[in-house]
Amino acid sequence: MDVVENPAQNRFELTLDGGTALVAYRRDGERLVLVHTEVPSQFAGQGIGSKLAKGVFELLRASGRKAVVRCEFLKGWIAKHPEYEDVVDG
Repeated sequence: MDVVENPAQNRFELTLDGGTALVAYRRDGERLVLVHTEVPSQFAGQGIGSKLAKGVFELLRASGRKAVVRCEFLKGWIAKHPEYEDVVDG
């Protein structure tokens, strides 16, 4: 289970057995504005959102891009994981 970027649909995806968790974004120049996180309801409470968030920030860091976090879930996640603040730009 790896997080991958799907630029054609402006989102990051984590394929699960029976669904797809995703983080939707829009482009703002070189930055990505993370606007929404979605985890299929049957996977709620299993840490999928956290795994997805970590994968997104790892991919952004590896590509040298920055994120503007507008999604409330991701705002909460990044507050608990300050080691990823270098990826956040606004």
